[in-house]
Amino acid sequence: MENQKEIIIRPPTGWFNFSLREIWEYRDLIKEFVMRNFKLIYKQTILGPAWLVFNPIITSVIFTFVFGQFAGISTDGVPQFLFYMTGNSLWSLFSTSVQNNSNVFYANVNVFGKIYFPRLATPISQAISCLINFMIQFAALLLFFVFYIVTGSPLAFSVKMLLIPLLLVQTSLLALGVGLIFSALTAKYRDFSFIISLGMQLWMYVSPVVYPMSLTGGWMYKILLLNPMTPILNNFKWAFLGSGSFMLWSWILSFVVTGACLFLGIALFGKVEKTFVDTV
Repeated sequence: MENQKEIIIRPPTGWFNFSLREIWEYRDLIKEFVMRNFKLIYKQTILGPAWLVFNPIITSVIFTFVFGQFAGISTDGVPQFLFYMTGNSLWSLFSTSVQNNSNVFYANVNVFGKIYFPRLATPISQAISCLINFMIQFAALLLFFVFYIVTGSPLAFSVKMLLIPLLLVQTSLLALGVGLIFSALTAKYRDFSFIISLGMQLWMYVSPVVYPMSLTGGWMYKILLLNPMTPILNNFKWAFLGSGSFMLWSWILSFVVTGACLFLGIALFGKVEKTFVDTV
């Protein structure tokens, strides 16, 4: 009896209640959530994870025809299909993570009401799941990259590619922060769940996904710089495809915005989680 430990669970207080130590203690639970997310999406599907590859390929083929062939938008000398698939893959990582986390309260209300665990474990698991999905897509992207090199395209592996992991981490953190902010809004106003889907589509077109930054200028260029995803997408294409130029100062500003979104998202998430189960 003397060696028994007493665990006291208290409700969170204040706006910012985030413990990395507690998150780490529940790492096995996060792992289980990641596995659950993967199984739920591809349960009872014939192709399974292959859809992760087919979706960006089909979208890139459509973009190649519409924006490349029909509209004649430049891709800075990069093969059109590869240019669009590169942008689509990274944007899919961001948008999917944002949309999944924006509905995290309603998607897990039954679990939240039964047992205790740090609620941030669920959005973190969603972010990790999206990153794993991206890695599958990136493997396919590398195959196309090698194919174009073999067929004579002026592409090559470069030391610049070492920046890619950092860009992926920032994309996941920015998506997590934005998703947490939206999760707090949708918990109170369900209308936001409908707005977010449309908003992410509009956000894509003010991001250099289907066009290079070299085509922008003046007021349009300045507006695009306000978008934190702009330097991430631009630098990702620069590191992977060698297209365009490296954007340093706007990337630094994007890091600041990422940190601010993450801080605000965690604060709002912590505020809402106190009363969400009681108000549903």
